[in-house]
Amino acid sequence: MRAYLIKRLLQMVPVLLVLTFLVFSLLLLIPGDPIRAIIGSSEALDAQQREILRKELHFDKPIPVQYGIWLGKTVRGDFGNSNHTKRAVIKELKDRFPVTLELGFLAWILSIVIALPAGIISAVKRGSKADFVATLLSIGGVAIPGFFLGILLILLFGVILGWLPTYGYASIFSDPLKGIRYQLLPAISLGLAGAAMNMRQIRSSMLEVLAQDYIRTARAKGLTENMVIWLHALKNALLPVVTIMGLQFGRLVGGSVVIETLFSIPGMGRLIVDSIFQKDFPVVQACVLIMALAVLIANLITDMLYAYLDPRIRYD
Repeated sequence: MRAYLIKRLLQMVPVLLVLTFLVFSLLLLIPGDPIRAIIGSSEALDAQQREILRKELHFDKPIPVQYGIWLGKTVRGDFGNSNHTKRAVIKELKDRFPVTLELGFLAWILSIVIALPAGIISAVKRGSKADFVATLLSIGGVAIPGFFLGILLILLFGVILGWLPTYGYASIFSDPLKGIRYQLLPAISLGLAGAAMNMRQIRSSMLEVLAQDYIRTARAKGLTENMVIWLHALKNALLPVVTIMGLQFGRLVGGSVVIETLFSIPGMGRLIVDSIFQKDFPVVQACVLIMALAVLIANLITDMLYAYLDPRIRYD
């Protein structure tokens, strides 16, 4: 396991280099003078002041040198200062990233809690009414966009029924009950599509495992159906599902932009949207890099889980 982990970390190095260069290139892709894009107005500074700022930001140097300077600062956690708030970008991330991480984790747990029993029941009771209802709901969960589902939830539970707040944020760690009330609708909007995909994958995998010879042998030995399902079938059926669930967490963190904007949640997704409109490119670069890293780390953790679920897999 240790050798495989080291190998995977080494394989991530070139991926990270390409990723950091693409993030660095966001500012270079801006049409015209990047200095004007940063200061927001061509009259804000005179020509001499713009030249001084250009040297301070190293825009007078060749692109490879600019990238090397930016990468060196980024590795040390120095993403520069926000053009809008003038605060260090790392402080902005410290305030916003835990919010997005909390929402993504809640949506991920919610998707698993919905998908696991629904997928198992759908597979065990194949062809029944429960299977039909679960299949229908899973198709609807994949087909309905998250932002549209969020609007429907706001209209029903916020406007018509008045049960839940429709905007704002409260942390589950500081006030669990209030935090759940504020984050329930966003978590459902963000995690329902993942729950639908997980449910279909669990159902398909369970059907394949339940048809294996060792399942028939377990039943022939007189084991109860619950023991056959939970002790023999489920662990093997989860192998292909783990990949989807693990990568899904990274996508939930990175895909929270629309949901956070819709529900006015002060996370990284909302920060990216605000920074784009404010042309705050250092913040945009940092947010994109952090969200991409979340996907890579989720992928690595997913591979590590394979060794636990299947002892036949050896990475050394």
